[in-house]
Amino acid sequence: MSTLKFKTNAKCGGCVAAIGAKLNQLVKEDAWSIDLKSPDKTLTITTDLPAEAIVAAVGEAGFKATVLS
Repeated sequence: MSTLKFKTNAKCGGCVAAIGAKLNQLVKEDAWSIDLKSPDKTLTITTDLPAEAIVAAVGEAGFKATVLS
């Protein structure tokens, strides 16, 4: 398992809930979090899935995610 970080365009709890609905289909609910207080609205997720799968899931929820190095 690795921990990945993504910049998102989430703005509120409703955004997090929408993204979470997609992420919870891929990983356990306690395997991810979004820090709305950070400038990048950072999504941190612990998973074996490739980053592309996470970007796609966030995209399906109607939001953007970009891998942070």
